[in-house]
Amino acid sequence: MSFLSEHDPDIYSMIEGEEKRESTTLELIPSENYVSKAVREAMSSVLTNKYSEGYPGRRYYGGQEFTDKVEIEAIERAKSLFGAKHANVQPLGGANANIAMYFALLQPGDTVLGMDLSHGGHLTHGHPVTYLSKMFNFVRYRIKDITTGEIDYDDLERLAIEQKPKIVLAGFSAYPRSIDYGRIGEIAKKVGAISVMDAAHIAGLIASGSLENPFKPVSGEPIDIITSTTHKTLRGPRGGLILTRDSEDLATKIDKAVFPGFQGGPHMHMIAAKAVAFKEAQHPSFRTYTDAILANAKAMERAFNESDVEMVTGGTSNHLLLINVWKSFGKGGKEAQQLLDEAGLTANMNMIPDDERKPLDPSGIRLGTPALTTRGFNEEECEEVAGLITKVLRDVSQLSTVKKRVTELALAHPIPEVFW
Repeated sequence: MSFLSEHDPDIYSMIEGEEKRESTTLELIPSENYVSKAVREAMSSVLTNKYSEGYPGRRYYGGQEFTDKVEIEAIERAKSLFGAKHANVQPLGGANANIAMYFALLQPGDTVLGMDLSHGGHLTHGHPVTYLSKMFNFVRYRIKDITTGEIDYDDLERLAIEQKPKIVLAGFSAYPRSIDYGRIGEIAKKVGAISVMDAAHIAGLIASGSLENPFKPVSGEPIDIITSTTHKTLRGPRGGLILTRDSEDLATKIDKAVFPGFQGGPHMHMIAAKAVAFKEAQHPSFRTYTDAILANAKAMERAFNESDVEMVTGGTSNHLLLINVWKSFGKGGKEAQQLLDEAGLTANMNMIPDDERKPLDPSGIRLGTPALTTRGFNEEECEEVAGLITKVLRDVSQLSTVKKRVTELALAHPIPEVFW
């Protein structure tokens, strides 16, 4: 970025500072990851200059010879990865993808059955603070047993029969266990609803086959629609994605809802970067990577168990862990997050089920292994990281010792620019 350093040294220094921060600390937020140099180059390409309202072959501007090719390639790669019949790669983010999906399928006042935010759901699944909750009627289901993390599918079915939702929505932002997609699909079919999985967090794990594909459940009915981000475990640029399993009618409704219903011109440089990430996810090494994410999360679970640290649902079946820091260490999530930041361990405070504390200082912190795994951390090293977290939260006097070791680990695992 030699030109930027001369042209705008202030912004350059801020970017340089962030680059240094990332290289010398350990990223534990489960929704964050590192992208390849190829993805970054696509994001900074000349495609950012081009306005491309519409879809390939049906644009409102001329000069689309190469943008059409880029978007078609991104679509085909996404479809291949997930076994989808149709893909819309234009959503600017995961929230945009969910909102467009709602607009495609619902009328104002219609009912959506989604997971309660405090039990692991997401803001866009109908939390009262969102504008979506003013437009649609969101009914929330919860975990049946906080100890095991089992969703109360019987109550979910009862609610579906009672509330007659248009959408039965699965997916989460802080749920450490697996979802029974076949049961969700069955419940939706029983009440004439459309089933949707918000796979933002685990899309990469699904694409590789490390976790079950909602379009192809082991038993029961398949999910109709998948919405997702393209970063997190997919390790691509920040953006959104909507996939449909087999319905041309749903695909048409979604395309119209994305454009012109909700968004204007797509960001073609980001669509190119998505295409690059999809290609990277098709490489055999990506399955090795996603399997390692799961193994590393289980390694952290073992370490926390050995130190008597309380995890919500007792552990993890995916890439994330939710720690009850209030019960384990007598600290609120805000204080725990700040202490870990000072130690070079980046995590985020998070509500736990039935949390009695406030969202801005909850009882939990959320941890994940995607970024550590990208940097090449193995199970033994992830156990050590869990131990460092425990050490600093149990004894603040250990902060400088922990920070020194974190820096050593970070420098020993430079952020890669290529993945194979």
